[in-house]
Amino acid sequence: MKSVICDMLGIEFPLVAFTHCRDVVVEVSKAGGFGVLGAVDHTPESLEIELDWIDEHIDGKPYGVDLIVPTSMSDKGGSMTAEDLRARIPEGHKRHVEELLASNGIDTKGLWDSRIGDDFTENIRESGAALIMDVAFKHPIKMIVNALGVPPRSMLDRAKENGVLTGALTGAREHAIKHADAGVDILVVAGTEAGGHCGEVSTLVLVPEVIESLKEHGADLPVLAAGGIVTGRQMAACMAMGAAGAWTGSVWLTTSEAETDPVIKEKYLAASSRQTVRSRGRTGKYTRQLRSPWTDAWMNPDSPDPLPMPLQMLLSGPALDRVDKLAAIGDPGARQLATYFVGQGVGLMNATVSARTVVYDFMKDFAEASEHLGSILDD
Repeated sequence: MKSVICDMLGIEFPLVAFTHCRDVVVEVSKAGGFGVLGAVDHTPESLEIELDWIDEHIDGKPYGVDLIVPTSMSDKGGSMTAEDLRARIPEGHKRHVEELLASNGIDTKGLWDSRIGDDFTENIRESGAALIMDVAFKHPIKMIVNALGVPPRSMLDRAKENGVLTGALTGAREHAIKHADAGVDILVVAGTEAGGHCGEVSTLVLVPEVIESLKEHGADLPVLAAGGIVTGRQMAACMAMGAAGAWTGSVWLTTSEAETDPVIKEKYLAASSRQTVRSRGRTGKYTRQLRSPWTDAWMNPDSPDPLPMPLQMLLSGPALDRVDKLAAIGDPGARQLATYFVGQGVGLMNATVSARTVVYDFMKDFAEASEHLGSILDD
């Protein structure tokens, strides 16, 4: 395809797949797209294992790594340990979580003994991210992406030194300008339909808005459209607006290779696009996820306000980990509470197929949409 993204990344089709599953990374890249592995939950040791495996199976095809180093958060400098941060969690918030779990029949004994969230808390600080980058840059990655905020200068400088492209997600045109000024190579413009961290503006509005703003600013940055994109015809629509390709995440969660919890995957396949919600109840920043009694409990006017990142993650992590484990063995209350990140495109994710099939379906769907547009112009 004649897309600058294909030229920059060395791929055949400008479809980027963000995933936490190494198998999906490999299958997407081998099918002509570009797989990106989410690394924020990894230790340097576990990431080394994952990237070694990818290198052995991807047949030399290009791939990337995604980190989360927020522009703003509590204790961004990393002067406090995870234990120090836990001590700042109000007792009222803990009681709120305990009451929520107990009301759904879940035992809360020993809940706060868990260390779930420690790796995440460390990795979203620049010091922790540096250790992840030490591993990532030892491998033949083609792009490194910051998923929340302007990439730190250390990421931008190290990427340039290693001949690696930098990408960044944005949900607002003013943030896009900051990314451009910082020297980002590829901009991922994510509308509110997206799973995970997202803003308030729809993809259909945000993509042309950012592209126009970049032009006015004199920045020549290629844009990957993101947010609710799970078909090739949606991708074609975004490229018709000026995007150079698509960044996707949710659509890979129901593939046969995905390591998605079976209970969550079952919920995804049955969900409509109206069954997602933006909530701060998981990470402290707005993320789109499946609606459940957990998300409802943080949106009730009588509920305590979610804590800033990473405190909310340290609060929610142990509880949701227990929920997931109990849901896996059939606990009815846990199955109700179970939730995970997903975009509004979930309403179109109705069957489990291979990641390679998803890529090929995107290609076919894109071609048909393009042909349809061409037929309109011919008339």
